[in-house]
Amino acid sequence: MIDGPYLALVVSGVLATGLVAGVFCGFSTFVMRGLAALPPAQGIAAMNAINVAAVAPAFMILFLGSAVLCAVISVVTFVLWPDDGKVELLLGSALYLFGAFGLTVVANVPRNETLQRLDPGTGEAAAYWPTYIREWTFWNHLRTIASAAAALVYALALT
Repeated sequence: MIDGPYLALVVSGVLATGLVAGVFCGFSTFVMRGLAALPPAQGIAAMNAINVAAVAPAFMILFLGSAVLCAVISVVTFVLWPDDGKVELLLGSALYLFGAFGLTVVANVPRNETLQRLDPGTGEAAAYWPTYIREWTFWNHLRTIASAAAALVYALALT
């Protein structure tokens, strides 16, 4: 049974990865659809503004803090090697670190950077916009699933 400070660490992992999953889910289910419905110049400008706002402390503490928390959970699990929940704890950490944080770094951020470099009113930007929406949303679906799965697997470790 997981208890003591380790219990608090894992419960924090459940909450943190679940909150990130909720943010990603909101983007996948309605934000990106709403942006795609706008004329390209407006959608691009709005997404660029969202991407700038996303690096504010409120989201970055949650997003990066979750990665640190998952890394700590995995290290503590390796050190303590508990009888119960070790597979779930390591899997939950891997799901978030690779499936949420890792995909953000290698898939979503590069697309955001490409979009940011484009002048929203140009033909080049308008031509890229549908590709951006499709690809960014695909990778975001995977981040959503990975974050939610991490929360679920961490919760299962507590049972």
